[in-house]
Amino acid sequence: MRTTVALQTAPEEHARLIGKIPVRNLWLLMLYASGLYRQIGTAKIAVEDNPEEIADLVAEILCHQVERRLMRNLSNGYQQKVAVVGRVRGRIDTLYTERHRLMDKGKVCCSFEELAVDTPRNRYVRAALEKLPLLVNNNNLGHRCRTLALSLARLGVHNDKPAGYNGNSERFGRHDAEDQKMVAAADLAFSLALPTEFSGRHHLAMPDKNKEWLRKLFEKGIAGFYAVALDKSEWRVQAGKQFNWQIVDKTDGIDSILPSMKTDIIIDSKRTCERLVIDTKFNSVTTQGWHREETLRSGYIYQMYTYLRSQEVDSDPTSLSASGMLLHPSVDREVNEFVTIQGHSIRFCTVNLGHDATIIREQLLGLLSESFKGKSHGYI
Repeated sequence: MRTTVALQTAPEEHARLIGKIPVRNLWLLMLYASGLYRQIGTAKIAVEDNPEEIADLVAEILCHQVERRLMRNLSNGYQQKVAVVGRVRGRIDTLYTERHRLMDKGKVCCSFEELAVDTPRNRYVRAALEKLPLLVNNNNLGHRCRTLALSLARLGVHNDKPAGYNGNSERFGRHDAEDQKMVAAADLAFSLALPTEFSGRHHLAMPDKNKEWLRKLFEKGIAGFYAVALDKSEWRVQAGKQFNWQIVDKTDGIDSILPSMKTDIIIDSKRTCERLVIDTKFNSVTTQGWHREETLRSGYIYQMYTYLRSQEVDSDPTSLSASGMLLHPSVDREVNEFVTIQGHSIRFCTVNLGHDATIIREQLLGLLSESFKGKSHGYI
């Protein structure tokens, strides 16, 4: 990704960073988390042209959102239609009816509204899907875009892009809120631009500087990345899954005080029957020790150990050899270490958010490759 020239003034330099993380990479996480248009606060910002890899990234996001909508059926909308029908619908076009003597044939020309999937919103998305195959580097991704565009065509969505339409001109209600992410991805497909850290003329969402929000963004961004970057025929990605304790006996009041277990991401390889439990942490991977300069955070190790050992079930061989990963962000020092404890491998890793989008992607896929023993990993 093309880097932006740093400004000389300290205030501007500080504005380009949140902590030590470049703001552009927070937007990248927001994109992966499908939260680019999160209403936190807006400002006039600049956008930059991006390399060809951004087309692949946007195509992954758009395909993922369209597939989700197709699973739940596309949103319908009322479209104005004029047609010759056998009964009165809406308003009668008297002039056309009389001129063509339709009443003699038992017909009438009417203007009416009809519920259909051929809405400007869906036509806009189909147009974006048909544009991206000409821009992406990955042939499989281009084929995926064309396949989804054909699926929309079969449902009755035409291929003419509505003039002057974009996500900002649309209003979304509670019943079609899921469409907002799909249309936002289509907007990116037509602009192929990612926000920079600098002030500009585009009115877009600004990342929050609250640490708790950043922690959740990192968690959702990593989960979103693996959800769209892995082939669904070979991988299953689950985010925020609740674990249950294997309880054999209990008192009446224990349910009200026993803590629950909820991990960030679980990735299963359908081909090799392996499992990886990922827990994201938004702090340094090490801390100062009592008798040495730095040490791993013991509480995190206990937490991951509990996740892995508490889910062992003889009837589920995958659970007996599941591995874990504690994933932290970094901007300078990188860590990639592992240890095997009682048959479970636990990896302590960082992803460098100071790099550009291409390197971040390679790091995340590389960590996944190292965590699984199989040779074919089914990436897009």
